[in-house]
Amino acid sequence: MSSKRDFYEILGVSKNASADEIKKAYRKVAMQFHPDRNPGDKPAEEKFKEAAEAYEVLSDQDKRVQYDRFGHSAFAGGRGGGFSGMNTEDIFSQFGDIFGDDMFGNFFGGGGRNRSGRSKGVRGNNLRIKIKVNFEEIAKGTTKTVKVKKYVSCGTCNGSGAKDKNSVQTCGTCGGNGQVRRVQNTFLGQMQTVTTCPACNGEGNTITNKCTACKGEGRVFGEETVSLDIPAGVQDGMQLSMSGKGNIGERGGSAGDLIILIEEEAHEYLQRDGLNVAFDLYISFPDAVFGTQVEVPTIDGRAKIKIPAGTQSGKIFRLKGKGFPGISSYEKGDQLIHVNVWTPQHVSSEEKHILEKMQSSENFHPTPDKNEKSFWEKIRETFN
Repeated sequence: MSSKRDFYEILGVSKNASADEIKKAYRKVAMQFHPDRNPGDKPAEEKFKEAAEAYEVLSDQDKRVQYDRFGHSAFAGGRGGGFSGMNTEDIFSQFGDIFGDDMFGNFFGGGGRNRSGRSKGVRGNNLRIKIKVNFEEIAKGTTKTVKVKKYVSCGTCNGSGAKDKNSVQTCGTCGGNGQVRRVQNTFLGQMQTVTTCPACNGEGNTITNKCTACKGEGRVFGEETVSLDIPAGVQDGMQLSMSGKGNIGERGGSAGDLIILIEEEAHEYLQRDGLNVAFDLYISFPDAVFGTQVEVPTIDGRAKIKIPAGTQSGKIFRLKGKGFPGISSYEKGDQLIHVNVWTPQHVSSEEKHILEKMQSSENFHPTPDKNEKSFWEKIRETFN
């Protein structure tokens, strides 16, 4: 089971909290543990990142639904995941706008979306892909390697969007701060506002000569090989999320997420019923009468089961622990074997004669005969 703390607990909200309550709670926690308020405090920095990860999931309606249903396992598609590998600038490039343009500029003495006062380009879009998994992969978990077509960082300009270093100049409007401060006189006195620089869009610099490969975007359409960790117990329609594996942003902007939609492949013989696996077993009438031993398919091979004498059609046998594991618990399903007594559609004249003799016997009617010994004797006489 995951060792991560509950996202609702991290932000200090209930599971039925509104989007506005979640947003306010994140602002409060982020203000408390911001690295500028806690210089050199590693635990505080980790809590800051932890809060950002919680908000990243709970502020997205689709991700929140998946989290409420499957917990942290819903986002187990990546190695590590979340914000563990990101710095505070990366986090503010995604969520800094919820604090307002001047919140951190005035409070911490920095600016806009990160501590340098500059926006790091435009965040990339999320990507969605479908991954097919079979019963064996669902039962044990698997790793799949896929090639994802998406926007990647331009190799010619290293994502800057400029032809060369000399093509990047400090913005003359904001002086490289990425923000413009204005002071207005009102009847209440002077009021200062801080807004994103309209000339450079908060980047602090402008490009005079664009990269010819990416036309100034800092990214090109390409392909990346991604390794996906699919946890055991996933279900059809479930979505996993890999942070930062979507489209790369423009001019150094952070990447979006890769959303993985699970598509469950049908099994040749088995059907899924929640955590259980169902199998329809067809046996002949003589096997139902005298009993037999048969092999049945399971997720991980074949298993032998004993069919007792006198087994009725509709009987269900259970193979304990032969189903699917729970994705966020230690629970495991079973395999249910539904017995169906096969009725032949075509019979020979000899078989018809035998069946007519059986039909005349009261032992072959639904009302059970208390004289069990006589019943078995008549059955054996019929088939001898």
